[in-house]
Amino acid sequence: MSSDALFQLGMDLDHGSSTAQTEETQFQCLDPDEGEERKDFFCERDGVRYAGVHLLIDLLQAERLDDLDHVEQALRRCVEASNATLLYIHLHRFTPNGGISGVAVLAESHISIHSWPEYGYAALDVFMCGDAHPEASIDVLKEAFAPRKVVVKTQLRGKEIYRWNGGSKRHSTTASESV
Repeated sequence: MSSDALFQLGMDLDHGSSTAQTEETQFQCLDPDEGEERKDFFCERDGVRYAGVHLLIDLLQAERLDDLDHVEQALRRCVEASNATLLYIHLHRFTPNGGISGVAVLAESHISIHSWPEYGYAALDVFMCGDAHPEASIDVLKEAFAPRKVVVKTQLRGKEIYRWNGGSKRHSTTASESV
């Protein structure tokens, strides 16, 4: 793993900032009630208001799942392609199989990976709020790991909040009220 794997506040401490870490100044999904300019805001698309898009991605018969530097660079390219803001990356290699687990923490949420190179399998979570485009990471992952098959499941997170509290940001539900 490169020496600059840990980032704070979206700033590359060793080499200046990358495209994936630049500050966004235009937002398509601003909160009209508050005029907020933040990266973790709710959006409305196709008539549905939600917190973010959560992709569960399985890579099957994939390659280079035990190459720590390659995994790090693939996550960085996912962040850039998704127009997200990288805060830091932390990866860990397991022995003896060489599997890698890690996370890229984003201003908009996260990308996580867990790999089992002995099976050619990796499980990734790509969750992003605001105006990021998590779907763009799929092509990056295909290019980086050359899987024979990719399975993607999509969940719109937070869309139930309006059913539970009428859309108010001030009211929260208790855990016992959830289904």
